[in-house]
Amino acid sequence: MASFERITYRRVLYFAVFIPISGVLCFSELFFIKEPHDVMVLRKDPVILDCQARGEVPVSMTWLKNGVKVTENERVYALSNGSLYIAEVENRRGDKSDEGFYQCLAQNKYGAILSQKARLTIASISPFEVQPVSSVVEEGSVARFTCKIHANPPPIITWEFNRTILPLATNRITVLPNGVLQIYGVNQGDAGNYRCVATNIANRRRSIEATLTVTSVPEPRPPQKPRIIAGPQNITTTLHQSAILECVATGNPKPIISWSRLDHKSIDVFNTRVLGNGNLIISDVKLQHAGVYVCRATTPGTRNFTVATAALAVLAPPSFVEWPESLTRPRAGTARFVCLAEGIPNPKITWLKNGLKIHSNGRIKMYNSKLVINQIIPEDDAIYQCMAENDQGSILSMARLIVVMSEDRPSTPRNVCLETVSSSAILLAWDRPLYNSDKVIAYSVHYMKAEGLNNEEYQVVIGNETTRYIIDDLEPASNYTFYIVAYMPMGASRMSDHVSQHTFEDVPLRAPEISLTSRSPTDIQVSWLPIPAKFSRGRIVTYRLSYRVSSESAINTLEIPGAKSKHLIEGLDPDTIYLLRIAAATKIGWGEQSVWTSHRTPKASSAKVPMAPELRLEPLNCTTILVSWQPSPVNTANIQGYRLFYWEDSQQESMPIQLRAHDSHRTIGGLDPRKKYHVKLLAYSYAGEGYQADQTVSTPGCVSVRDRMVPPPPPPHHLYAKANSSSSIYLHWGRPAFTLTQPVNYTVRCNPVGLQNASLVLYLETSEPYLLVKDLEPYTAYEFAVRLHVEQLSSPWSPVVYHTTLSEAPSSPPLGVKVTLIEDDTALVSWKQPDEPNTVVTRYTILYASRKAWIGGEWQVLQREGTITMALLENLLPGNVYLIKISASNEVGDGPFSNAVELAVQSKGIQSSQKPKRSDGSTEARAYSDGFYHLDQKSMTGIIVGVCIALTCIMICVLILIYRSKARKSSASKMAQQGNGQVLQAPVSLANGSQAESAESFMPMVSDNFIDAKGGTGLIINSAGPVNPKPTKKKWLFFTCEDKPNAKKGQAQRRLQTLCSYQPGTTMLTYEEEPPTSLQVLFGPMCDTDHSNNSEGSHETGDSGRYSHDEMEMTQRSSVGSSRAPSLEPFTGNEEGLACDEPSSGPPHFFMEIPASASSQPQNEQFATSLAVFPL
Repeated sequence: MASFERITYRRVLYFAVFIPISGVLCFSELFFIKEPHDVMVLRKDPVILDCQARGEVPVSMTWLKNGVKVTENERVYALSNGSLYIAEVENRRGDKSDEGFYQCLAQNKYGAILSQKARLTIASISPFEVQPVSSVVEEGSVARFTCKIHANPPPIITWEFNRTILPLATNRITVLPNGVLQIYGVNQGDAGNYRCVATNIANRRRSIEATLTVTSVPEPRPPQKPRIIAGPQNITTTLHQSAILECVATGNPKPIISWSRLDHKSIDVFNTRVLGNGNLIISDVKLQHAGVYVCRATTPGTRNFTVATAALAVLAPPSFVEWPESLTRPRAGTARFVCLAEGIPNPKITWLKNGLKIHSNGRIKMYNSKLVINQIIPEDDAIYQCMAENDQGSILSMARLIVVMSEDRPSTPRNVCLETVSSSAILLAWDRPLYNSDKVIAYSVHYMKAEGLNNEEYQVVIGNETTRYIIDDLEPASNYTFYIVAYMPMGASRMSDHVSQHTFEDVPLRAPEISLTSRSPTDIQVSWLPIPAKFSRGRIVTYRLSYRVSSESAINTLEIPGAKSKHLIEGLDPDTIYLLRIAAATKIGWGEQSVWTSHRTPKASSAKVPMAPELRLEPLNCTTILVSWQPSPVNTANIQGYRLFYWEDSQQESMPIQLRAHDSHRTIGGLDPRKKYHVKLLAYSYAGEGYQADQTVSTPGCVSVRDRMVPPPPPPHHLYAKANSSSSIYLHWGRPAFTLTQPVNYTVRCNPVGLQNASLVLYLETSEPYLLVKDLEPYTAYEFAVRLHVEQLSSPWSPVVYHTTLSEAPSSPPLGVKVTLIEDDTALVSWKQPDEPNTVVTRYTILYASRKAWIGGEWQVLQREGTITMALLENLLPGNVYLIKISASNEVGDGPFSNAVELAVQSKGIQSSQKPKRSDGSTEARAYSDGFYHLDQKSMTGIIVGVCIALTCIMICVLILIYRSKARKSSASKMAQQGNGQVLQAPVSLANGSQAESAESFMPMVSDNFIDAKGGTGLIINSAGPVNPKPTKKKWLFFTCEDKPNAKKGQAQRRLQTLCSYQPGTTMLTYEEEPPTSLQVLFGPMCDTDHSNNSEGSHETGDSGRYSHDEMEMTQRSSVGSSRAPSLEPFTGNEEGLACDEPSSGPPHFFMEIPASASSQPQNEQFATSLAVFPL
């Protein structure tokens, strides 16, 4: 049993150890165990570049420098382990220098592999690119010197003061690694000479000296806004390097510097530190550090600040996302290798076969980062490598293709013959294979152009019944290469011998593009470009130039040899429009003529106008052309600008595009494919318009699926826009993966949102996946789209992205500044937004100070958001005059302050003895309640809604009780006493107490009658004394608090039995002033004070929410309706009456005025009122 367990253990160990090792050996025919790396050495020093490979022997090593094999000699040779040794590194000019990129190539019977690139650099230090400059600085301010030098490796920068090392022990002095010296709080001891010292392993260099002069400043120093004198600059760095963002600001008091990111992401605190007084240093840069950084300088204790921004771009070397895998494929099969890599910038993908670069053809294609090999042949059995490369380095990954060969396959087709049939057709003929020809089921004919690289290979499959075939889709005057493969069910033969043949010439497909200029008023210079070989279809032997006056039909014709490309037509009339056209011919015949192109000869004037510029047109893609020019070298006039015209053939001339004098190119986009366009350019000066240059250009066709049998490329993705300033927007987009190995071009379309004029659409060209669009309008919404162009293929436009430029800093102060004293120590300030349509206000700053504090420069500061246009000034001291001013700000900057508005805060004693005057001249004093100004808009709205609901409920209750009173009309009329001037008797006529209570509830008030408003009795009196009520048609209810039944009965009896005496001549009810309205009952009396001043001299209010006097009156009128409550006039009696012995001790009552109907009263009694009494 034990022996069996030992045997089992050995077998398990064998499978666990030997099989994995054998697998590694099987798939590791050739690989590197050590590759060369970047190295930096001194001149004349030795260096070793390591490279070691393992695989099935023998393995040979070859070294390449910049892609060329290294020649070995006594100084440079390979070691036995494959490494390269250089005894003395030379730094000579040209190819004799040892600097460059080195690679080693390892090869054995399976194939060859290439190592990564290693850069050999010789240490050096160049002269200073930027020298420090002398400066004059005020005492207490900031001095700054800078120097810049290029060196390998990067130098160490130090500074000297008066030829001695500058001490850095003080916090006032900061030296940045990029060569910047900052001195804060400059004093007279800092005056002197400064110079920069750069040191590395190669050498040491000193800059010229710069003098610092310090000037005195009188004390006290006036306050100054913060100002950034050296802001951060856009920088590009690599992974794991350091990035320095400088920020130096001045101001009085000294500003505080802070940093943030524009995308509101947090700044990495672990790898970031602040050097000196605000310089940001990122010590270990990573990809997440890329972005836009904002330096903000803020005055201490205030919100006054200024900002400066800079973009940090981080470059990264390539890294593989997907690697190619080894494949085994049969003969005539298809192999696909996939290789994806990422990096910044996007790495370029290159495919290698046995260490050599692969060129695309019809059988081997490279697209979408893939390598596709069709119709595999034995020669495709090799090692393939994917190399991803950008500016930061290169990496390689390898895979092998193993081709499985079938034993039973035919031999190659024999005796391939070619014969040219026409300019586009060639006849092929061949013999059948010697072996297994009877098993051949088909033949495939392969052909492609013989000249050039990356030519497309085409394939035609025909049956086995013939050995002749005509290829008839060839281009004229072109050389083609052909080969044939025979197929059988079990496999395919090898390729036949390659045979080449040339097609015949043909007439040109189109005429050349001509350019017209004038050297004098009597000539026209005609020039043209050679016709592309695709359209010339042979060698051009003759040109035919025709011209005529536009108003005449006679045509002049000239024939020009095919070797020429320009011709001067002389003896023409000045200021005359001529039409010209040209045609080209091969030895086969003439091609079609060009369209007529117009040109006006200059006027015969003595004025020196600008000569015609040298014009050049270049189609960028099927919808865009690039217009570039240079001023004429013989130009003596002062050019003020250019005028550019372009129009489609057979269309009218367009309106000119005005260009600046320093412009040298212009991109015209939005054109139609396969169209001819005329372009005219002229310069102008104060003397007038200069000579014009005319030229024609044809846009190429946008290759479609039918043309190339491939889909158009996808549009750029992830288009991102970010406002950089008030006039620029930064665009960035992703590059489609399939274009990583191909040169591409982008067209950016930009126009304001809602633009109606298509001619104002801006088209910009770039070869990078980013662009900064400049010269935009501030605070304007723009739309952007991008399309891709690669190999005459154009993608659709990307999805549109909308973005708005930043607003400009406010250039004017807030309007309508108004200050109102609402309490003894509190004032309300309101204002209007600045009248600037392209400015957004995000913050308001309110400065206020008494005259004493203002003299000392001590302002108190309040900040409010941009949506708020009012603020409270609290804790004001009596007896002082305050100055108030306001400014508007946004993220771009601060605007100016408004003119100071004065507010006098009087002493309490003066305020109590003297009524403040209203602004309308009235001496009536009313004050808003303290709570009114402390309520926000939502609270005020809630109170108003609640009051309205309460008033509605009260009116509903009144109406309900009025209707209920009709039901008790009969009982009320029985209890009422008739006669005017009689005293209401005791309960003699009342059956019980409840009837007395009913009688009290239904007593009306009639004209000239008044009720005792003190509460306690139901006595009604008039000028003649107490009266008995008599029933009328209108009944008014008197509400009393109902208690228990017994209490009600006793109370009613007491009220009826109580007698009050009335004395004639005694005033019972008086009210000297206007009674309060319903709003005054709810909120208290209202008034305006004379402590309100307006910067514009009016009582208008802005959108701050403050009511004006007129608005408040309208509010009061609308709340009480159209009828005005009258005042109660004083009255006296001439007759003897009864006086009340004592006031009633009953509960307090709430009085509500109800106007009586005017129709049932005399004209002089229309203001009689009734009072509804509510016990409280």
